Amino acid sequence: MTHQPWPEIHFERLKDTLATVHLWIQIIGKIRLKKMPWLNHSWHVSLYISSRGFTTGSIPYERGIFQLDMDFVSHELVITTSEGKKESLKLLARSVANFHQELFKKLQQMGIEVEIHGKPNELEQAVPFSQDEQHRSYDAAEMNNLWQVLLKIDIVLNRFRAGFVGKNSPVHLFWGAFDLAVTRFSGRQAPKHPGGAPNMPDEIMQEAYSHEVSSCGFWPGSAQSPVPIFYAYCYPTPASFAGQPVEPSAAYYSEEMGEFILPYQAVQESADPQATLMQFLNSTYQAAAVTGDWDTKLTCDLTYLEK
Repeated sequence: MTHQPWPEIHFERLKDTLATVHLWIQIIGKIRLKKMPWLNHSWHVSLYISSRGFTTGSIPYERGIFQLDMDFVSHELVITTSEGKKESLKLLARSVANFHQELFKKLQQMGIEVEIHGKPNELEQAVPFSQDEQHRSYDAAEMNNLWQVLLKIDIVLNRFRAGFVGKNSPVHLFWGAFDLAVTRFSGRQAPKHPGGAPNMPDEIMQEAYSHEVSSCGFWPGSAQSPVPIFYAYCYPTPASFAGQPVEPSAAYYSEEMGEFILPYQAVQESADPQATLMQFLNSTYQAAAVTGDWDTKLTCDLTYLEK
């Protein structure tokens, strides 16, 4: 079987665009947050990978539903409603303040009334969106490339998700840290989380981690940590979790982060990227399940139903 290669990530070329788009999706995510009913563990706020970029999925409003789609093929943000209305704005080198202003102007023209908390979350520097003229980069080719990476990862994470019959999150893009993640739950309550994320209320973190979790995902990096990685952690974290054997050999435990790390490059350069990533996902889950005494019946094999 021939395995299609995964795209390389050239972080130096991507970083400025990533920083700008991260703030754009915070604005979009906050619109979804404001209009959706609260769903456990903040699942109502996330975005999803689509066939052309990122999507909010359906969002209720006074006249029906609307949807926001970031299209990294034609490079535009498309707003559609159940009333048949459609507006768009170009994704190009423009400031966060300009993006914020034009987006809310379009929403108002479409009869969508929404007010959001006007500052970023989970970032050390929380400059109000309406005042941010610093972040204004957009490299269309690099953003399309990152989306292609996320497409590949989304497929594997969904495959991994299917191997669990317990409570299991969707595969979703959290705009706070810009990570694509999926989370499994043991079914038991967890100790109260200490919180501590920058510009994030502790009670939000405490609700997110109200029950025991084993979580994994992908993070494209930041200017402070310019290495795209896969990660896996559990909460609470048993003392023996860090010492568990995991695969592939390039994976390691970060004491600083409190989680297992696998560089994206190790997956991208492997002969079978999907299988290599699945090794990491399965072995790190086993590390959490064994040390946390999870019910072994929560994992399953449903491949026979696909035949």
